[in-house]
This record gives sequence, C-alpha cells and structure tokens, in this order.
Amino acid sequence: MSSDTTDDAARERLIDMAAEFYDQFADGEIPNMQLPTRSKSNIVFDEDADVWVYGDRTSTRSANSASGARKLLKAIYTIDFLAQQLEEDRSSTLRELYYLSESWDEEAAQFNGQSESDKLVEDLEIVSGVKREDFHMRPEESGAKVMGPLRLREQTNRGDREIHCQDDVGQGGYQIPNNPDTIEFLDHDVDFVLCVETGGMRDRLVENGFDDDYNALVVHLGGQPARATRRLTKRLHDELDLPVTVFTDGDPWSYRIFGSVSYGSIKSAHLSEYLATPEAQFIGIRPADIVEYDLPTDPLSDSDVNALESELEDPRFQSEFWTEQIELQLDIGKKAEQQALASRGLDFVTDTYLPERLTEMGVLD
Repeated sequence: MSSDTTDDAARERLIDMAAEFYDQFADGEIPNMQLPTRSKSNIVFDEDADVWVYGDRTSTRSANSASGARKLLKAIYTIDFLAQQLEEDRSSTLRELYYLSESWDEEAAQFNGQSESDKLVEDLEIVSGVKREDFHMRPEESGAKVMGPLRLREQTNRGDREIHCQDDVGQGGYQIPNNPDTIEFLDHDVDFVLCVETGGMRDRLVENGFDDDYNALVVHLGGQPARATRRLTKRLHDELDLPVTVFTDGDPWSYRIFGSVSYGSIKSAHLSEYLATPEAQFIGIRPADIVEYDLPTDPLSDSDVNALESELEDPRFQSEFWTEQIELQLDIGKKAEQQALASRGLDFVTDTYLPERLTEMGVLD
C-alpha cells in the first residue's frame, strides 16, 4: 500500500470500485465484494517485509441477502461521499462520516453506529489498496505527542512550519499530525526512540529530563497507539536509523500495544508494511521485573488470564522470550503498572530501571 497516493489516484480508485459494482449488475451478476478474513487465524508472516499480513482466506460481501445488500448500499454511498470530498479537496473525521450519513436520502444507507462506519472505511482501504489518509479521512485527535532533540518541517493548510521538538514546544511536546507523511525530518541529536504507554510515565520522564540526559525521543503512545503514532515511529526507524523501544505496563493488554507497534495489529494487517516496526524492542514492565523488583501488583483477572493464554497461541508472540514471560506471569498471577516503579522513588525509572534495561538491550553503551 503506497504512502504517497495522489488525490486524483485515490479518487480514480474509488470510481473504479463503483464501476466494478455497475459491471456486475450489467453482467447479470449479484453485486459482491471480496475481503480478507480479519482474524488471528488468517494472519501470516511476510518474510520479505518482516511483518504480519492477511493470508489467503477471504469472505464475500454479497447482495444476495437483505443484510448484505444494505452493507453494499452503505459502501456505495460512502464511496460517493469520499470521491466528492477528494474532488473538493476537503477532509473529514471518521466521527463526522457517521453523522453525515444521517443526511443521506436513503435511510437504509445510514449507519447504525460509528463502529459500523469505521469498519466500512477499513474495508474500502483493503479493497482499494488506498489508505484512509489518502481519502482525506482522519480520526479524532489522538493527542499523542513526542518530546526530544528532533527538528522537523510540517506541511499544514496554513503553510510549512519548522519545529524543534524540545525548544519550540511546551512540556506537553509536539503533537503528531493525522498524516505523519507530511513531516520532513531536518536534523536531530536523537540516539533512540522510547515509546511510552501511559501519560503519567511520559510526564515523569520529561519532568526528570530523560529526553535531554539520554538524547531520547519520547513518544507517548496514549494506550493503544493511533495509526499516525505507529507510522511516525516506523519512519523514525527506517529513515533515521533509530532504535525503537517500547515501555508499557506489565499486563496482556499492554503486550498487545507492543505487538501493534512491532508486529502489526490484526485489525490493520493490510497496513503492516506501512505501520509496523519489526525491529522494535520491548523494555517492560516484564513479569520478570515484577519478581525482581518486588513491585506493587494487582491480581490477574479472569479476562487477563484468558488474554495471556490467547497470546500463547498468537503467532505474533511465538518466541522464547514471550513464552517465558507469559508463562511466568500466569504462574505468579500478578500484573503491574509502569508507575509501580515509583515504589522505589520517583527517580528510579530514569536513573536506574531504564538505563540498565537499555544497556542490557544494547541501545545504550
């Protein structure tokens, strides 16, 4: 999937999709759309790209039922809206698309909820081979920000602007735009990228000057990271040759956050080559850290246990490290947050934990 599709090319592909439906009608066929099966059982490892992508299993969305016909009707209305948006050089949010459908003249084409419209946009990405960003669709602001010794130029509707991600921003950092491909990296003194799950830990690192002391670019993931965050992280690695590390809570949901950065997510496996950074390394919190540092913990819930057991079967987590850590966590029955390191003092994470882990991993000398 190209990272530089032009507006004309994106619009042409949308029109081609609509034409395919028309041709099916003209040939006396029941209109249909082929999509890959989006499940854990249908992701395979692409050795050339070093990422997980969808396999060969597909499902057919067909108008041979009332439900299928409604889904294709919604797809046609959405295609028409997106093509018009590109022609007018406008943009909209995923949330706005959901509400816009309320004004469509055909009631059956209106969405029942935003999750339905979001999923349809993903379907159109897969079928067209064009990213939603190139359809001028964006999510609500994720709020993800970066802080560190990086100077960049960002293209905006009000002209280009140069920004240093320490000197020209407040303590909150530089907010990642919806489409990070509008950013040009100018120069930097960054030695590595540190992706951080929680806002509290990100604030602790910045307050303690970790970005200054270690020439780190601190990227706030904001929980499950937005596509823009993952795309920027990949570009930082690929174009600036920077090591990427991921620092999360010590629970199964946080391991999946790491997985989405490193391996790609099941939901967006069609974009893994564009979003995933296979070389990203996991710092912690590891189950082994819970034991070694005797961290304050919470007991694993039933859903935590089920998630860990699912990860043991997940092809993306089939490595000696993850098998060992997940089995240890199931054995101790505990989980811990990043902020649990504060039980050893507010400076422990920046003075001891991270420097020691980064040195063990070969990121710091």
